[in-house]
Amino acid sequence: MARSEAAKKKNVARQTHIGRVEVRMCGSRHAVDYTNEASIEKRFLSCFGQMKAEGVVPTRLRPMSLTMKNALVLGATGGIGRAVVATLKERGAQVTGLSRSDGLDVTDPASVDRMLAALEGPFDLIFVAIGILAPSDGSPEKALTAIEASAMSQVFAVNAIGPALILRHAPRVLAKDKRGVVAVLSARVGSIGDNQIGGWHSYRASKAAVNQIVHGAAIELGRSHKQSICVALHPGTVETPFTADYAGRHKTVPAAEAASNLLTVIDGLTPDETGGFFDYAGKRIPW
Repeated sequence: MARSEAAKKKNVARQTHIGRVEVRMCGSRHAVDYTNEASIEKRFLSCFGQMKAEGVVPTRLRPMSLTMKNALVLGATGGIGRAVVATLKERGAQVTGLSRSDGLDVTDPASVDRMLAALEGPFDLIFVAIGILAPSDGSPEKALTAIEASAMSQVFAVNAIGPALILRHAPRVLAKDKRGVVAVLSARVGSIGDNQIGGWHSYRASKAAVNQIVHGAAIELGRSHKQSICVALHPGTVETPFTADYAGRHKTVPAAEAASNLLTVIDGLTPDETGGFFDYAGKRIPW
């Protein structure tokens, strides 16, 4: 945990164990009932907010077994999705994973409705790890002249419309009377403000579209699910077949590390940050 000397003095970390539950608290004296999960969670969120206000960003916080006991991962057999499932299970969460191999086809509304209607929930975390860079027989465009309507429509169908079809089920299956998180994988290249080099038009536009969908979903969920958090996340360049041909000079990280990074970001989010776009280090990305 990287912190300034002043912050270190203010936030002396200690660990409290309750069975398999690990909680990192800040400060040495707090009125916390360590036999009561709600009390611990309230103190944790308060502590994290204080640390963020002081410019201290913890990198290893583990409230997962408290706040995310039941998770749903869509795209559970992809590189990042599989790693998220494994990491959640290591942290003691119950995980329901769905993917194309289970019959989930996000380009088919009937398939999405059938698969999600069969779920009861409520889920503390809904993690959407679905996306393509380009159709299987194509590649991201390097110029405007390379844009093809059919290829662009396929990318939008998976990257933007697919998550939207999933999110329309979120009000029913997301935890309502406690903290519930919807996290949708996006990408920094979907940022309009951060686009300095152009290219990859279909992929960029589809991620910009899903960002808007996530932001709108966050507003709507916030009306009925007062403690909900709905965000778009950039995982970085991850070592998966998805990026194998396009990583180039960009530093890559193993899928397991990317999953841990993203879940750590999710751990620290509060309802005040719903509707945001964050990278793997918890930093906001411009729209």
